[in-house]
Amino acid sequence: MPSPFPGMNPYLETPAFWSQVHSRLIIEIADFINPKIRPKYRMELEQRVYQNSDDNDQNVALVGIPDNVVFKSTKKPTQPVVSNVAVLAPKTQAVEITIPQPEKVKEWYLKVIDVETKQVVTVIEILSPKNKKIGEGRDKYLKKRNKILSSLTNLIEIDLLRQGQIMPMNINEISSHYRIIISRSDYRPNADLYAFNLTQEIPSIPLPLKAEDDEPLIPLQELLHNIYDKGSYDLAINYQKMTLSELSEQDSIWVNNILKEQKLINN
Repeated sequence: MPSPFPGMNPYLETPAFWSQVHSRLIIEIADFINPKIRPKYRMELEQRVYQNSDDNDQNVALVGIPDNVVFKSTKKPTQPVVSNVAVLAPKTQAVEITIPQPEKVKEWYLKVIDVETKQVVTVIEILSPKNKKIGEGRDKYLKKRNKILSSLTNLIEIDLLRQGQIMPMNINEISSHYRIIISRSDYRPNADLYAFNLTQEIPSIPLPLKAEDDEPLIPLQELLHNIYDKGSYDLAINYQKMTLSELSEQDSIWVNNILKEQKLINN
């Protein structure tokens, strides 16, 4: 069953689904593009692994003592007792707590490689929530991003997440839910920005290769619909009960109208 939304399905952005969608989209792009760029190029999956030790996540339990802990106390005598012996305080008892644990994070991305020279011609990144949140995940990604932008490698950066901080870019008066950046190595510091909203289709984008080569199109909207169908997300998402965060009133009305037309929620 296809996704009910003509563009990005905002329910796929939720933590329950995004990790799967991210991995599936990476593979879907590679499977679609590889036949179109051979035999000169091949696209392969690569993984970035790091330890994320950020402790400011709201889902992390903080170190502390529960409010209902009661310490044993001594009984007060009815009459004061004069003694030279020191009275010991109650023994310290251990209480059970939780502490933030380092998380091993794995982030997949794509590389287009020249088969003959083994040169990495293009990198495709699909942003994750950790890339868009202040902390180690963003720091690691920005370090790699800067390295690519200082090289002869092209970069495609796909941001299909409404939440979080956008990546550094010089833009004026452009506000959108989603963004795709195409940075060609021979055109920097200029780059192409595809900025679009929830109510719009995801654009098809060119895959930059070497200057003498044609640029095949990546039909992101079609590939995302394929993922929704292959992953049976229509069975996983309960549109009647799931709620979306930080939608404007206008976008909320649009989402509800789409779901009503598809008979996925009650009128």
